Amino acid sequence: MRSFALGPLFLSLALVFGAPAAAVAQDGEGGASAIFAGGCFWCMEPPFDAVPGVTATISGYIGGRTPNPTYNEVSSGRTGHKEAVRVVYDPSRVTYEQLLAIFWRNIDPHDARGQFCDRGDQYTSAIFVASPEQRQAAEASLRAVSARLNGRVVTEILPAATFHPAEDYHQNYYRKNAAKYKYYRFACGRDRRLEEVWGPAS
Repeated sequence: MRSFALGPLFLSLALVFGAPAAAVAQDGEGGASAIFAGGCFWCMEPPFDAVPGVTATISGYIGGRTPNPTYNEVSSGRTGHKEAVRVVYDPSRVTYEQLLAIFWRNIDPHDARGQFCDRGDQYTSAIFVASPEQRQAAEASLRAVSARLNGRVVTEILPAATFHPAEDYHQNYYRKNAAKYKYYRFACGRDRRLEEVWGPAS
């Protein structure tokens, strides 16, 4: 898996935000957390895991009606939940704004029907905010991305709800099943589409 440099996007976000804001949702273990939906959660863990200051990524489900949903239920598209990743991080080492920039660089913000080869509301992109500060930062980042891409951005900003961790076999799938993960990612056309939207990864 290639790591994606933030490049011009991060610089443009930094200009919008100015000094890093205290957009921190406190985690139960004393850290901070952010929740992002970007299609297949297997593919959203690696770019965050590569960031110094990120202490954990957890794949899971959020935003729907079904309590304690299973993968099969969510993938059916009938629960209202989205696949998402919860990023636990140390805000003294990485800011929420930096995590937002990584999120944007790893999704297709123009796609209202899913992400890449995964279709359905359960795979659409969203930022789940847990505080007014996170919402402010997320909305500022959306404006910056819209201006940069000069096009319609359909990614939603939603209030955080109960996050349900996915089954154990989904956690760190890209490490546990590296060959299958790489084939899936290639066959899904994720990197090709990211390059079309954002330009070559450096």
